[in-house]
Amino acid sequence: MTRLSVEMLAADTVEPITSAGHAQLGIAVLAGIAVIVLLITQFKLHAFLALTIGSLALGAFAGAPLDKAIVSFTTGLGSTVAGVGVLIALGAILGKLLADSGGADQIVDTILAKAGGRAMPWAMVLIASVIGLPLFFEVGIVLLIPVVLMVAKRGNYSLMRIGIPALAGLSVMHGLIPPHPGPLVAIDAVKANLGLTLALGVLVAIPTVIIAGPVFSKYAARWVDVPAPDRMVPARASEELEKRPSFGATLATMLLPVVLMLSKALVDIIVDDPTHTVQRVFDVIGAPLIALLAAVIVGMFTLGRAAGFTKDRLSTTVEKSLAPIAGILLIVGAGGGFKQTLIDSGVGQMILDISKDWSIPALLLAWLIAVAIRLATGSATVATISAAGLVAPLAADMSTAHTSLLVLAIGAGSLFFSHVNDAGFWLVKEYFGLNVGQTIKTWSVMETIISVVAGGLVLLLSLVI
Repeated sequence: MTRLSVEMLAADTVEPITSAGHAQLGIAVLAGIAVIVLLITQFKLHAFLALTIGSLALGAFAGAPLDKAIVSFTTGLGSTVAGVGVLIALGAILGKLLADSGGADQIVDTILAKAGGRAMPWAMVLIASVIGLPLFFEVGIVLLIPVVLMVAKRGNYSLMRIGIPALAGLSVMHGLIPPHPGPLVAIDAVKANLGLTLALGVLVAIPTVIIAGPVFSKYAARWVDVPAPDRMVPARASEELEKRPSFGATLATMLLPVVLMLSKALVDIIVDDPTHTVQRVFDVIGAPLIALLAAVIVGMFTLGRAAGFTKDRLSTTVEKSLAPIAGILLIVGAGGGFKQTLIDSGVGQMILDISKDWSIPALLLAWLIAVAIRLATGSATVATISAAGLVAPLAADMSTAHTSLLVLAIGAGSLFFSHVNDAGFWLVKEYFGLNVGQTIKTWSVMETIISVVAGGLVLLLSLVI
């Protein structure tokens, strides 16, 4: 993707549905968010309905025609469900197979035996970081949540003590480390060196994930002391099972989509020719949909059949896995609809316009622009693309190392304070069984810690290299 195409993408992303002024747009954003929070916290309205009403209220406050606001909301809902809905469904099937076959029990029992006590949060952050390297954040959550919930339940750990390190590992990889799409787009936009950016990204990521994961989880567990939600915790496989899959087979099945997606990323970097047969093959088998689908199909044999399941039992397992995620799909989709309404109202462009006259260091400017767009739109990817397109001209006078640091500054800013306009916020809330306030105290604060710590480390590195 060329620098021009990145800028065009940023421009297309924020095509306004209203010509409202900056002040009116700012008020509309605050009003829309306030409506959502009020409906959920005070009137106990379901999050799906609150997000729908809040999106329409935002459009009305911004002065947009109601029909255009509706189109923006439904478009965002549709694209979000299209992007993560099938992945959530496939992940639910894989999770149910893991649970019913005894495979998840095997993993949990092994983890509890090998890494008990104080080592458990560190084990979770390591597992999440490795699995999260090539994955979208949502895919990583889908794969890890069953393990996180079962470890917390069986080991009698605080859910936050186990869950926060896992979420931190996934989030840091998503925002800072290529081959994630956000960092890759930023690398191309500012013409940074991919290898150096990866190396510096790992250097920044390690202390960041330690502070935001195992360290912060101690405080998060005190602030929000909740058990793993029973409705989301897979029940322990029936003791009547005569056998269960081996640890190796279970782990290999869980890691299969990770390996396929990581292979695609490596081939894209090494071959770097979209017309090459090898790259085209890996583009297919490494797509998240195909990778998770392959894991589900393989899991039917390595997990289901290994536990002695009949064809009817496998069919029943798949059917029962889908009902619990219906609410999650709707809430996540509505969160995407609210985000799209924000973007189409011109909020992202408003932030870009205001920030053009800021006279501060380039790295800090990049971080602040990404933070502002992230807060306004809820999308780390939109924040990364828009900020990279804006600050790309500044990279012309930078050294190779500082150009890579510019990418990391953008990535760090794009993770700042996830709240009600971010689909990830609702994923975490629903999977962990939290209310809005508890999600802000844990997930939102964790994201802010990641953003601030990573941004600070980038600025420190800029002083020494």
